Amino acid sequence: MTDERAHEEAPALTHLRADGTAQMVDVSGKPETSREATAQAVLRTTAEVMGLLTSGGLPKGDALAVSRVAGIMAAKQTSTLIPLCHPLPISKVTIDFELGASEVLVRATVKTKGLTGVEMEALTAASVAALTAYDMIKAVDKHAVLSDIKVLAKSGGKSGDWAL
Repeated sequence: MTDERAHEEAPALTHLRADGTAQMVDVSGKPETSREATAQAVLRTTAEVMGLLTSGGLPKGDALAVSRVAGIMAAKQTSTLIPLCHPLPISKVTIDFELGASEVLVRATVKTKGLTGVEMEALTAASVAALTAYDMIKAVDKHAVLSDIKVLAKSGGKSGDWAL
């Protein structure tokens, strides 16, 4: 916990009932608003693998194209993967990649007009896109690492907008 968070009062856990059992939060009383969230994941590999990735020389083919589609599909399936997430009418998913010397930064942005936010959809999209990229390069780098999975920004809803 960071020093800033240590001074904040912990919010009530809305996914728990009074008896401590899990529940899906009732969002039926919330207004429908436009919502957006952006999340990231980082795949760290070697410079040699990055060369194969950018030149199309990977044994499994175009890793970024496959990863982009996997991330989009994952965002749409979040509520089937994360038990207490609400199914949402996803209106847009964007998966972007920033290629470094030995890493791929995956950034996923998800939009909806709904009753609850899309942070989990953005996190799922970024994570699955990075996992797919790992799957595509593992034949040439079994030691690649996934890290830095986090929400970068969100907008819409009662709690307002924020960004890192």
